Amino acid sequence: MLTAEVIAAKRDGKALPRDAKASLIEGSTDGRVSDAQIAAFAMATLIRGMDAAERVHLTQAMRDSGRVLQWDLPGPVIDKHSTGGVGDTVSLMLAPALAACGAFVPMISGRGLGHTGGTLDKFDAIPGYDTRPDLALLRRVTAEVGCAIIGQTPEIAPADGRIYAVRDVTATVESIDLICASILSKKLAAGLDALVLDVKTGSGAFMVAQDAAADLARVLVDVGQGAGCPTSALLTDMSAPLAPAAGNALEVEVAIGFLTGREVDSRLWDVVTGLGGEALALGGLAGSAAKGRAHVAAALESGRAAEVFGRMVAALGGPSDLVEAPARHLARAPVVEEVLPDAAGFVASIDTRALGVLVVELGGGRRVASDTVDPAVGLDWLAGAGAYVDGETPLARVHARDGAAAERAAGAVRQAYTVIETPPAEIPVILGDIR
Repeated sequence: MLTAEVIAAKRDGKALPRDAKASLIEGSTDGRVSDAQIAAFAMATLIRGMDAAERVHLTQAMRDSGRVLQWDLPGPVIDKHSTGGVGDTVSLMLAPALAACGAFVPMISGRGLGHTGGTLDKFDAIPGYDTRPDLALLRRVTAEVGCAIIGQTPEIAPADGRIYAVRDVTATVESIDLICASILSKKLAAGLDALVLDVKTGSGAFMVAQDAAADLARVLVDVGQGAGCPTSALLTDMSAPLAPAAGNALEVEVAIGFLTGREVDSRLWDVVTGLGGEALALGGLAGSAAKGRAHVAAALESGRAAEVFGRMVAALGGPSDLVEAPARHLARAPVVEEVLPDAAGFVASIDTRALGVLVVELGGGRRVASDTVDPAVGLDWLAGAGAYVDGETPLARVHARDGAAAERAAGAVRQAYTVIETPPAEIPVILGDIR
């Protein structure tokens, strides 16, 4: 089919045959399909949608637009993907914990998008760490250390990069079908034996409504399974920041504190071990998700996960003593101020998205793709839902470049928090699973 015919068929609500989607994706990769045609196809897909088979075929075509990695390793190749949130440091702990349990984790991650922090931006806060290694280095570090967290290389699902750039400026980002293909094409190109998904809902998530997040999770699991990769998902709460910090160097420090046992947040622990249990069960390294959780917990508590994290950082060019001395290497903002509440009480709710936007405004994220990210700025000591705050216990601590920025940020933090006199009902961080 000609590209115009493919677009017309989707415009008219018809299911596209596999070869039609393959031709469109091939043309998007080699330049035969124009940006205007990609935009028209994306809009037609957003409005008309795709059936289950179409989603699988589109994802496979985008996966096959570049290199699909093959592995010969003594354990399963496993990965995790999160739909993003505020204070989401899970990858930094989960990848080394899975590696310590016998898995191999070539984790291809992304940069911050909108108000959500990106895993790659966190690793860019580590001096010397190479987030864009060639495939040979990715293979070597994954085989020798057990995990490597990097960014998308030009060889991996190149069609996705071009299509997403068009979607980003044509109001078609919200298409579940295209979201699914974008996420899974990159992950499946890594040659996975199993994939676990963290689909978030709440004020800090892209899918604020729980029903919408559950729908996305079901589509992702169905397509992953349909493409031949054992896949499951957890639906997790993002109505509050997941970690007690938001900002790149600050989140790396939180992750190191978690890995070494110096400071372990309970919600973060539940998500890391929950996803890890699912991943180990899917990969055949645990008889059940519950047994997998126990394995991940043991890897964390024994220090084996921290040791793997340190080796990965060093193997990808970072300092060899980051785990032992993070303060020696991570950037620090010149102005640090505590934000006290207007009145004492319990945190009833948090506008988590507003906190993520605030980090961007401080310089810790991007307004446009060309912006430079300041690794030092952000928020820490973030009070979680239900926490008691008063004149001595702050809502948060602001890390800023100057006093004026810190003062503006303090006002925004107070607006983002609702404090009441009585403790609110507790919201579980894991809201459900989809297998």
